[in-house]
Amino acid sequence: MNILIVEDESSLAGALEHILQKAGHITDWVSDGQSALDYIRGFSYDLILLDVMLPRLDGFSVVHQIRTEKIVTPVLMLTARTTVPDKVEGLDAGADDYLTKPFDTDELLARVRAMTRRTGEVVINEISFGDVALSLNKAQLSCGKRTVQLSPKEFQVIRLLMGDPQMTFTKELIIDRAWGMDSDITDNNVEAYISFLRKKLRYLKSHVAIKNLQKIGYHLEMEP
Repeated sequence: MNILIVEDESSLAGALEHILQKAGHITDWVSDGQSALDYIRGFSYDLILLDVMLPRLDGFSVVHQIRTEKIVTPVLMLTARTTVPDKVEGLDAGADDYLTKPFDTDELLARVRAMTRRTGEVVINEISFGDVALSLNKAQLSCGKRTVQLSPKEFQVIRLLMGDPQMTFTKELIIDRAWGMDSDITDNNVEAYISFLRKKLRYLKSHVAIKNLQKIGYHLEMEP
């Protein structure tokens, strides 16, 4: 499953990513409410883990806004607040469940399984563009009978590009989405991973190309 973690404490966010990735899930992490809205609007997630106390926009406002926009992705709110009125506020805003910090790992995973079971929706395990398909479960890129395994960062970069192929992504945005806003990654790292992905597309004999608009960014195109 694809899970968005919205948590401003980097240590806790890292622990959540480790727990969920070990359980076989794919995760993205953002540390403020406004970035959470941007990610939720731009990508398809199976579940959102949402802290309440966030910079820029609190968790209650985030879940209320996405429900107003008819986004029905399940939301599990994570918070240190333990009072009943706080829990009621989160549920009334549109959250599906509530888990109080600190929480047990087994309970977290059980709630994640329960929430995704009861949605009754089909989980998307693959996205495609042109003649290539990206497995979201296996992090593999395929074209016809050829398949290549992607590294975690290669996967995150190509998933970003394939998720909205009409959009041109700046290097800054790619760094933010694939590495996180607090990383010390530079433009050279982005260029290196774009080069890796181009080589893998050539190996697949795909007609999909990663185009660079000078001083703007990268997007996908189909070549003849």
